[in-house]
Amino acid sequence: PQPIAAAIFAAAIGCGLDIAAPGGNMVVDIGGGTTDIAVISLGGEVASESLRVGGSHIEEAITRHIKRVYNLAIGDRTAEDIKITIASAFPDPAKKMKVRGRDLVSGLPATIEISSEDIYPALEEAIFSIINAIRGVLEITPPELAADIVNGGMALSGGGSLLDGMARLIQEETGVPVVLAEEPLSCVVRGTGEVLDQLERVAKSAILATSFSKVK
Repeated sequence: PQPIAAAIFAAAIGCGLDIAAPGGNMVVDIGGGTTDIAVISLGGEVASESLRVGGSHIEEAITRHIKRVYNLAIGDRTAEDIKITIASAFPDPAKKMKVRGRDLVSGLPATIEISSEDIYPALEEAIFSIINAIRGVLEITPPELAADIVNGGMALSGGGSLLDGMARLIQEETGVPVVLAEEPLSCVVRGTGEVLDQLERVAKSAILATSFSKVK
């Protein structure tokens, strides 16, 4: 498997997973620029994948879609608002919002109304790229560890995990229960903090042990 960044281990710890356990733990971290997927056991990486698809790619796809379909230029903040307000893995035509931008034909400010269903084509490629990568990791996971994951579920973290319906769709498409982290945006930071705390305790223990040996 392709080696992944240490951040995925921090995300796993931040999600409350015991990465040192002999059983299999799976974590999917959907960040702004990348999605990291890993199966971890005994503190090591068993199977993993990292792809350059994340929340920012969904926003870029929304911007391109609005431009192509509606001849309307929008900014990054508007694309993010669309993602948060109406974008969904399960589009609902009744879920709508007004979008302001610049009409590319007249060059003047313009407002359109779009629905969750209208914007779904912009999300589909990114969503299923992530789901297919998760499937790929599950396919190369040893059967015993895969059974652990089916029983315990996979942990989902990162800002991209907050896309409406994302956790539900991953669960439906993979057949594996999905557990969304309590605070998906802060899993990596929280996990990193826990690792640093543990390292500090180990360092203090080593200093005490050295001091004690000198006294003896």
